[in-house]
This record gives sequence, structure tokens and C-alpha cells, in this order.
Amino acid sequence: MKLSTQILLAFTLIILLSVADSYTNYRLSQKVRLNSQFLSKSEAVIRNSNKTHRAILEMQSAVRGYFLTNDTTFLGEYYNGIIQVPEYLKEQKSLIGINNTQRSILDSISELHNSWLEYTTELIKNRNDNPVVYQNLLDNKLKKHVGKNINDAITRKFKRFDKIEYKTRKHHSEMLLESLKKTRTYSLIFLLLTIFVGIVSTGYIVIMITNRINSMVRVADTISKGKFTIVKDYRNDELSALASSLNIMSRRLEKNIQDLENKNAELNKFAYVVSHDLKAPLRGIYNVISWIEEDLSGELSPALKNYLNIIPKRTQRMEALINGLLDYARINRKTTPELVDTNAMVDEISQSIVPRKFKLEMINLPEIFTERLKLEQVFSNLISNAVKYSKAENPRIQIKCEKIMNVYEFSVKDNGIGIDPEYHQKIFEIFQTLREKNEMESTGIGLAIVKKIIDEQGETINVQSKLGEGAEFTFTWRNNKTV
Repeated sequence: MKLSTQILLAFTLIILLSVADSYTNYRLSQKVRLNSQFLSKSEAVIRNSNKTHRAILEMQSAVRGYFLTNDTTFLGEYYNGIIQVPEYLKEQKSLIGINNTQRSILDSISELHNSWLEYTTELIKNRNDNPVVYQNLLDNKLKKHVGKNINDAITRKFKRFDKIEYKTRKHHSEMLLESLKKTRTYSLIFLLLTIFVGIVSTGYIVIMITNRINSMVRVADTISKGKFTIVKDYRNDELSALASSLNIMSRRLEKNIQDLENKNAELNKFAYVVSHDLKAPLRGIYNVISWIEEDLSGELSPALKNYLNIIPKRTQRMEALINGLLDYARINRKTTPELVDTNAMVDEISQSIVPRKFKLEMINLPEIFTERLKLEQVFSNLISNAVKYSKAENPRIQIKCEKIMNVYEFSVKDNGIGIDPEYHQKIFEIFQTLREKNEMESTGIGLAIVKKIIDEQGETINVQSKLGEGAEFTFTWRNNKTV
């Protein structure tokens, strides 16, 4: 499965969880809204029930006051109630809707209230107008507590109505609390699931990509060290193309390096053969000149003798060039790294190269783990160069080292004739020399060998010099192993 598909699936799952969370919250919020609306309406029902019951009770009080005092002002509340109570009951029915139990209770209250109104209206009407009928009503109804029984029945109906409303209200309150609790719970669950899926999917993708990239980096690192391994990647995604390209590069590099090694081997063989074939005629020329000087020395003119003296110098220079080319060709040969005491190595080189009249200083030269032959070639050529271009009076050579982290910085400094800054780069090119061409030791290959070795090691070399003020060659060299 491709990486883009895996990432898309992870995001899709997170989006689905978010949608499910939103839908669940929406459904629960609908329940919360409905329960909240019911509770709000229930408050209005309770208020209206209390208001209606209170109005009926005030009507009853007004009638009792009138019968006790015969004061008609008490009947004001009674007549107001006749108008208000039906309105209150109508409003209550609209609030409770089609609730059959409570509606039937309201109908019963309405019937009882109408019965009480008929009873009280008859009493009020006959109190002053027809005392006989009034007295009869008192004896047959009032004293038998007909009105009181009706009022008690109305009160019981209101209590039952309120009890049902409070019970329903409690149920909806519990449902509201349950909905709010579920909303919080589901929101927390979906949030945790979303975070979990996000972290797991992100972690999985990051770890997978990181591990695969690290494996490719390790392969690239081994390739850079000359070990041409390949990446074992069996997935079919975007990184597989990179792994395939890396494997192709590794195989091609391995083939190219093998071809180069074969060609270098052939060139080395060719160089040895050519050098042997070139040295033979040079020795023949040198021998012929020696024979001429020995056999015909008395017959040679001064001019001819001078010419004959030039020829050996030229042949010796040619032989030195051939030897230099052989040394240059041998640079690429690999040797086994070993622990090298650079102080002892430089001392040994100096004994064979540096004349006794030179003052030689060796400062802080360390022990390092490296290829001895190559470092020896670098010091040999630099010290030899310092000797060649020295001054006649008080010649001095200073060789020192400073360690910078795991890299050593060596310097070879002399007080010789110096080098003009315009030649600072040219001196590292092969066959470039600051001496005359007929001088045997000036082949122009020594510094080229040094530069090639330094470049092969991945290090740097530079020169600081002015004409007549000596020269200082500084190069870096890495310790290949911590010993």
C-alpha cells in the first residue's frame, strides 16, 4: 500500500470519528433541547396551576365573607374569578397538550367548579330576594357541606394534577441530566479515540518512513565507504522507487569501481613495462657517453666536452621523471591502517633526507591510526621540498602538529627561498617546478603526489609563502580509529 494511501486512510478514519462525534452530539443536543423545552413549559404549567387554584380559593373566600357579613364588596373577587378561571383553564389545556390524564383532571376541575358556581349563584341570588328558598338551601345544602365537599374535591384534583406534573418534570429532569452526561462521555470517548488514532497512525507512518530512510542512509554510507550493498525493500510505495534507484546506483558504482580497478591494474603494469623499457636506453646513452669520455678524452674539444657533460644530466633528469611517475601511479594502492608514531617516522625520514647543517624542530607529533605508506610519502615530499629550496645560510625546518577534534593539522615550515603567491596553486600540478629543467632533483612531481594523496584522503593542503621569506605547507590528516 502506498504511503499516500495510508496517510489518506488515517485522515479518513479521523474525519469519520469527528463526524460520528458531531452526529452523536447533535442527537444528544436534540434530546437536551426537547427536555429543556419541556421543563420550561412545565414551569409555566405549575405556575398556571397554582394561579388557577389560588383564583378558585379566593372566590371561595369571597363567598364566605359575603355570607358572613352580607357585604357585597366581597363579591368583587368572586365575579372576577368567574371571568378569569375559565381563561386559566383554557390556557392550561393549551400548555399540557394532549396529555389525557391531566386533561381529564382539568375537565373534572372545570365540572366541579361549574357545579360550585351553580350552588353559590343560587345561594347569592336568594339570600336577600327569597329568604324562604335561601333558608331551604341552607338546610339542605350548606349545612350538609355540599360546597365544602366540592371545594375539597377541587383541591384534591389540583394536588393530583400537580403530582403528575412534578413526576413528569422529574423524569424529564433526569433525562436532561442523563443527556448532558452522555454528551460529555461520548465527546470524551470520541476525543480520546481521535487522539489515539492520530498518534498511532502518525507514529506508525513516521517510524516506518524513518526506519526505511535510515536503512537507505546506512546503505548510502556503506556505499561511500566502498561497500556496495543494496536495500532490501519489499513494499510497493513512493519510497520503493528511491530504494530501487539506490540499488541501481550501488550496482553501477560497483561495476564502475571494478572497471577502474582493472584499468588501474593494467596501467600500473603498463607503467612498469614502459619504465623498464625507457630506463634501458637511458642507461645505454649514459654508458656510451662514459665510454666516449674514457676512450677519446684527449681528442675532444672543450665545446664537445661541455655538450657531453650536459647529456648525463638530461638523462638523469629523465630517469628521475620516470621514477616520479611510478611513485605517482602507485598512490592509489590500498594499505592496511596501523598505529603510526609520526615523531619516529619523521625522524627516520629526516635522517635520510635532511643534511646535518639544517636545524630541524619536531613539535607535538602524535601517534595516529592510519595508512603509514601514504603519510610517509606526504612527509617525504614536503621535507624534500624544504631541503631543495633552502637557503645556504642557517637553513631551518620546523614540523609540528595541532589536534582539532578528531583531525590533526600538520605543518612543514622552512626559511628557504619562498614561493611567489602567483605560483601557490600551480606548484601542486604535475611537472610544475620552480627550478631549472636541467636540475636533476626538480621533477615537478613531488608536490603533485602530495596533493593527490591529500585529496584521496578527503583532506586539505595549503601553502603560505612569499618570495624570499620561506614557505609553510599545512595539511590535515584524520585519525581513522580511536586507539
